[in-house]
Amino acid sequence: MTPAEAKKFLADNDIKYILAQFVDIHGVAKTKSVPAAHLDMILKNGAGFAGFAVWGLGIDPQGADFMAVGDIDTLQLVPWQPGYARIVCDGHVEKKPWDFESRVTLKKQVKRLEEHGWILNTGLEPEFSLLRKLDDGSIVPCDATDALPKPCYDYKGLSRSREFLERLSESLIKAGIDVYQIDHEDANGQFEINYTFTECLKSADNYVFFKMAASEIANDLGLICSFMPKPFANRPGNGMHMHMSLSDGERNLFADDHDDYGLGLSKLAYHWTAGLLKHAAALTAICAPTVNSYKRLVVGRSLTGATWAPAYISYGNNNRSSMVRIPGGRIELRLPDAACNAYLATAAVIAAGLDGVRNSLHPGEPCNLNLYEQTPQQLRDHGISILPQNLQAALHALEQDELLREALGPAGGEFLRLKHMEWIEYMRHVSDWEQKSYLEFF
Repeated sequence: MTPAEAKKFLADNDIKYILAQFVDIHGVAKTKSVPAAHLDMILKNGAGFAGFAVWGLGIDPQGADFMAVGDIDTLQLVPWQPGYARIVCDGHVEKKPWDFESRVTLKKQVKRLEEHGWILNTGLEPEFSLLRKLDDGSIVPCDATDALPKPCYDYKGLSRSREFLERLSESLIKAGIDVYQIDHEDANGQFEINYTFTECLKSADNYVFFKMAASEIANDLGLICSFMPKPFANRPGNGMHMHMSLSDGERNLFADDHDDYGLGLSKLAYHWTAGLLKHAAALTAICAPTVNSYKRLVVGRSLTGATWAPAYISYGNNNRSSMVRIPGGRIELRLPDAACNAYLATAAVIAAGLDGVRNSLHPGEPCNLNLYEQTPQQLRDHGISILPQNLQAALHALEQDELLREALGPAGGEFLRLKHMEWIEYMRHVSDWEQKSYLEFF
């Protein structure tokens, strides 16, 4: 899109304001509203922000302004906010790309792929919980009748939340995101909307837009759309499964019908998978970035019979108990949850995958056992390790993974600093459980 075409797009759609948008280190959307007449400012110099006011930008109070410079090809309507458009921005400081900013970090890894002539396509599957707050402050599923012990794909559960789901889907479609299916997931009040895969940078842009739309449309209906990884202790959590394949612009380089294991994967794909498994512990910190994330990645069951979340460093055919599932001709990483920063997670995945390719690593034979049913000794016999079971352990794994730390650059360092602070704050918190258990026990 040229600037002239962009201005025509704004005029044709009666756009009065442009949301100049980027994300903080947590992947949360940050914006300034800019009158449409000043599009050139966003494209040339950027919208200005006080960087110290945003998590993880590595700018002190006395530092230079953080300038969000628009990527003209991302200009799109904000259908739930008539008269508004969004443009995704890259962070700049003193007219240079800012390495602390997540999108800039991902673009560096994308450039490494381009040196091989490769494109990483990803399809992100955001699961979310549609909730409401009662007068007493408690949080419950939005529909009181959505109470089945095994509610996945339930028609009534889907139908009775259709106003929100239809408004969200139609907004995404109007903004150019191709929604192709909607379903009720395996927790009460939990849903998933699937949209078509695309190049990984655009895919991350779309994920942020999805969360912006979902939260605001829910709020308009008096509801809460939560991407919290584990809102309820005894129900499955919210994942963000990442499907991926490499392309040369014409062919899917991960697909091969002559695969000896019968998974439909090429040697390149096996090398990439091996890289994901090799760096699994460190990837966990980026893909499961909150204290709450590790209530999802548990070894055990939920009320519905399975957590649907991986706890095991393994891969398998259609094995949803593995960290990596192979649906045929592509790789599904089931590790990320809905709270992750999609830019950082994708950047880390590229670095891990390329390490596997560069060193011709092999992941070994696929495991198609139900890993939830295996004993610790059986897992050891299969050479399968367990993912970090809390945020601190995952952060330590990332600190020890020199390759991923180098790939994430300053953004990774800032992520580690802030997440260690989050862990300390959590450990110092006195919970209701502790008070109930210990207040009068002794």
